[in-house]
Amino acid sequence: MKTPKAIGLAMALAATLMVPAAAVSQGKKPAGVPEAARKAGMAQAPAIVQAAGLNCPVSDARLIGQDKKTKKSYFEVACGTGAMGFLLEQSEAGVNAFSCVEANYPADGSKPNTPCILPGNENPIAALQPLLQGAGVQCVPEKARGVGQTKTSTYMEVACQGGAGYIVVASAPYDGAKPAQAQSCLLYDSAEASNIKCTLADAATRLAVMDKYVTQANNGCAIKDRRFVGAARDNSTFFEASCQDGKGYIYKVNAAGALAETYECAKATNILGGCTLTDARQAQSEQAGLYSKLVTNAGGKCDVERYALFPSKNPREEVVEMVCKDGKGAIGIFPAGGKGQVVDCGRAPVAGYKCSLGTDKGLSNLTADLKKFNFNSCEVSETRVVGKTEKGTTYVEVACADKLKGYVIEYQSAPTVTAVNALGCAFAGNCTLPTNK
Repeated sequence: MKTPKAIGLAMALAATLMVPAAAVSQGKKPAGVPEAARKAGMAQAPAIVQAAGLNCPVSDARLIGQDKKTKKSYFEVACGTGAMGFLLEQSEAGVNAFSCVEANYPADGSKPNTPCILPGNENPIAALQPLLQGAGVQCVPEKARGVGQTKTSTYMEVACQGGAGYIVVASAPYDGAKPAQAQSCLLYDSAEASNIKCTLADAATRLAVMDKYVTQANNGCAIKDRRFVGAARDNSTFFEASCQDGKGYIYKVNAAGALAETYECAKATNILGGCTLTDARQAQSEQAGLYSKLVTNAGGKCDVERYALFPSKNPREEVVEMVCKDGKGAIGIFPAGGKGQVVDCGRAPVAGYKCSLGTDKGLSNLTADLKKFNFNSCEVSETRVVGKTEKGTTYVEVACADKLKGYVIEYQSAPTVTAVNALGCAFAGNCTLPTNK
């Protein structure tokens, strides 16, 4: 899993940002919209909007003012019910367009010089909700501010109901119909090198959103400390909590804002670096001891030294790769109830898993399987899963260390992985390992 970096959105903004406060400074907010200003706006603005390439069917407009010295004209346009409106700056060089969010809520939190005031632009923040939904996050915007623009992107900060916050990167000029990115403000809180920061709420407020996930997990954790761990490409986020009883957990939250999964710190070593707020080493040692007992209960033998969990296919079953202190490896399949099954690394592909933690390939176990069928001269050196049969068994091709032609072993996978037949490649066909061709 790769974690998105805040600097990916912060690209060289310091030198290239444009903000409407600098471009539009025509005085205080007027008490109303004079009819002459609206008439002039409706006469001129639609053509300017079209020339600027804005996605805006003009429903209302006003001429804000003109600067004869700079030969610039300023307009506000509304784009229909629920759509984002704009402030426009027209000059001989072209048109600069600023969304009403940027105009009404400047980056520095100051009072806007020339806000959007047309009736259709009364609540520009609401127009951001479908944009956020399209970006894959569930957010009812409460506050927003313009951060700035580059030649291709419009940057805004949005604070949502419930405490979450996002940096939104939309098109420039802004177009609510075009794809946008939304990345959690928590990424920017931890990105020291970023020149973008979230300011609509403090980091502690944003981090407090995880408390509800801890409650939903119902694992008895009384929070001692909190940490934002990171985010995934699908906009799921990860939080860590250390608990008063010394335990710790990582909580995965999906893009819709719902708790998706909870990991004990002992089982979270592969999730963005694992836990840091608790003594993960002690937890891992205790968990290794538990797996050793589960192996024994399943009829196997392994003093577990290291382990790693496979993604869960069944919430009532845990599948874990283990490396034993003697160097051997195995896959443990442990259901919530019952003894479970331990499969050595050689036969693990029959069960649909592959060992990768240690160096033991478990090939001696396949050599032993061949001997069950009186093929005693082959020491297995390489394997390949051929496929499943109609009756549900699995064929595994094996090559021999003496480079003579190998064999195909047939395995059943339930109730345990067991060899049920073997045939030489000369008779089996379909052998493709180099020494078996």
